Amino acid sequence: MRSSSTAAAYLIATVALLQPAHAEPPQGVVMVRDLSLQLAKQIAQAALDHCRAQNFKVGVSVVDRGAHVLISIRDDGTAHHVIELAERKAYTARIFRQTTGQFVDRIISNPRSQGLKDTKGVLASLGGVPIKVGDDTIGSVGVSGAPGGQNDEDCAAAGVAKVADQLK
Repeated sequence: MRSSSTAAAYLIATVALLQPAHAEPPQGVVMVRDLSLQLAKQIAQAALDHCRAQNFKVGVSVVDRGAHVLISIRDDGTAHHVIELAERKAYTARIFRQTTGQFVDRIISNPRSQGLKDTKGVLASLGGVPIKVGDDTIGSVGVSGAPGGQNDEDCAAAGVAKVADQLK
């Protein structure tokens, strides 16, 4: 009889351990969402494909929630500097949690924001789009090389739109 009660106790303990933990993280621990490399690749390729469909040759960069580059790709025949510009646009969209177009408008419409454009790594030029899950910015994408900044931003937005169903 004793062995069956011991076996039952082990079974209950094992089942309890297999249950998903829904408790809050320990005090002082912050749980965050972040962008995976797999999703970053999909976004970068979709942005590149959108630009290619319009015969634009561009560079694309995707950064994670910490604004660290996950992937950068440069189309055939593009200048080397498009990657640096794409990375800076992605960085800008991430740290300010808005499109770089919105960031440019912010600087133009609010003289008190002028100094933000001088922040290291920031580029006040259209082509960066944040990647969000709800209101949480988990990364961003930057595009450079299309004629006119709005085309860069449209390609970046197309990259994010392609994976919108995965950002819920």
